[in-house]
Amino acid sequence: MKQRIRMIARMLLVGLLALATLCSGAWGALALWYQLPGGTVVRTLGSVAWSLVVIVLAGIAISRRSWLPAGIYLALYALLLFWWSSMAPSNLRDWADDVSRPLTGRIEGNQVVLHNVRDFAWRSNTDYDAHWETRRYDLDHLASADAVLSYWGSQAIAHAMISFGFDDGRHVVFSVEIRRERHEQYSPIGGFFKQFETTLVAADEHDIIRVRTNVRGEDDYLYPLRMDKPAMRALFLSYVRAANHLATTPAFYNTLTSNCTTIVYHMARQIAPGLPWDIRLLLTGYLPGYLHKVGAVDRSVPVDVLRERSRITERARSTRATDDFSRAIRERTP
Repeated sequence: MKQRIRMIARMLLVGLLALATLCSGAWGALALWYQLPGGTVVRTLGSVAWSLVVIVLAGIAISRRSWLPAGIYLALYALLLFWWSSMAPSNLRDWADDVSRPLTGRIEGNQVVLHNVRDFAWRSNTDYDAHWETRRYDLDHLASADAVLSYWGSQAIAHAMISFGFDDGRHVVFSVEIRRERHEQYSPIGGFFKQFETTLVAADEHDIIRVRTNVRGEDDYLYPLRMDKPAMRALFLSYVRAANHLATTPAFYNTLTSNCTTIVYHMARQIAPGLPWDIRLLLTGYLPGYLHKVGAVDRSVPVDVLRERSRITERARSTRATDDFSRAIRERTP
C-alpha cells in the first residue's frame, strides 16, 4: 500500500512538473517573441531556440530519469526572468499620432485645467486632422457621467470609457488606452508581454466616440451612470491624478490587470470601498450587467432593455462632421 501511495505521489509530482514546464516554457517563448531586441527573424530564432531547449531538457529528464535537466531549466528560466524584470516602460518613444501627447491636469480649487485634450477630425484611420487643446473645466458645473462601451468583435470584449458632461453642453471623455508606437498594431496577446505602455486620453466625444462608430465600424453604447455630484467630482479628479502620474511614471499596459476597466475600477473603489469585484470587469462586454447589479445604472428596466435603449451606433453614424455630436447621440427616437 505504501509503495502504491509513493508511486501515485511520484506520478502527481511528475505531472505537476511537466505542466509547470509546459506553461513556463510557452510563456518564455512568447516573451522572447514579443520582446527580444531585433527584427522578426531574430525574435523567431530566439523563440524557437528556447522551445527546442525546453523540449530537449524535458526529453533527457524523462529518458534518463534525472533531475539534472530540471536544475538546468530552472537556471535558464531564472535568467529569463531577470532579463524580463530589467525591461522598463518609457514615455520616450516614437508614438502614434493619436497617443503622442500625454494628458496632464492642474487642479485649482473647483477649476481643472487639462493639457493635451484631443480633438481630432477623423476621415479614416490614417487620414485625420490632428488637434490638441488646453481646456478649463469648472467642477461646480459637472452635470453627468456616462459609461461608453465600444464593441469591435466578440460580445464579451468592449472598450470602456467614461464621459463627463457639464451644464453648458460640453463633454470630455476619459479613456485608458494602449500607447502604441507608430509602427505597432493592437494585440491582446502582446498586452500580456509588455508590448505597450498605458496612456490616459481625454477627448471630445465627436473625436473618441465618433472615430469608433463612423470610421472603425464599432458598435457603441452609452449608459448614464447614477452618481451624485461629489462622486462624479471625485472620479473626475481621480482621472486627473492618474494622468499626471502616468506623465511622470510610465507603466506597461496589461490586458488582464491594468486595462481600460480594471484601472477605472480601482479608482472607483477609492470612492466606494464596498464596490465588489466581478469577472465582468475583465469580460468588459458584459459590464452592463455588472453596472446594473451594483445599481450604477437605471434598474427600473431589465438589463437587456437598458442595453437596447443605450445603443447609439446608428445615431452616431447619421451625424455629419459639423453636427453637435453629443446632442445627437443622446436624442431618443419617439
